[in-house]
Amino acid sequence: MKLVYTNENLFLVANARNILEAHRIEVMVKNEFAQGAIGEISAFDAWPQLWLVNDTDYEKAAAIIESASSDKGGGEWICNHCCERNDASFEVCWNCQSECC
Repeated sequence: MKLVYTNENLFLVANARNILEAHRIEVMVKNEFAQGAIGEISAFDAWPQLWLVNDTDYEKAAAIIESASSDKGGGEWICNHCCERNDASFEVCWNCQSECC
């Protein structure tokens, strides 16, 4: 097993887990409930951690997390399939579920 992501915010770790699982990468979360132990252990040691079950998935998983974490900064886009306007935060058309661009 290999550590692929950690953050003090459990929500961000859970989001990364969901993204990787959507790409069929098997992961597990460690320290999910350890924040209550802060004071007994170091705050950094209590951060939730996302671990890969298969070490061979590391490069792919790291690239996926980096892509999801980066600011895309784009504006609206128009679906090539149904011509609906979509906000930049959508990667899939809200109307027809076609992928962006």
